Amino acid sequence: MTESPAKQPARRGRIFPELTLSPEELARRKAEDEVFYRRCRVIFERVRPDLIQEHYGWYIAVEPNSGDYLIDADKMQAHKKALEKYPNSRHCVFCLNETGTTGTI
Repeated sequence: MTESPAKQPARRGRIFPELTLSPEELARRKAEDEVFYRRCRVIFERVRPDLIQEHYGWYIAVEPNSGDYLIDADKMQAHKKALEKYPNSRHCVFCLNETGTTGTI
């Protein structure tokens, strides 16, 4: 009969433990992300009523530092436009509809 293959030892720990973030750092980053999102959302809420009539279902990329936004019918194109115009800045992408999101939960 053939023998069963040797069992692999169980992995313990992370592959790159030096890249593990502390709970405090994770909380700090989460708080920063929330502040950033709120800044983007304020701009989105301000321009949405003007854009929703003609561009319903399109996507809007918001760059909060400049207050600028870019729209496109394709989500990835809106994202690419924002990256081209603001290569060193973060942005949020929303859908031009009642909620700013797509899909269902």
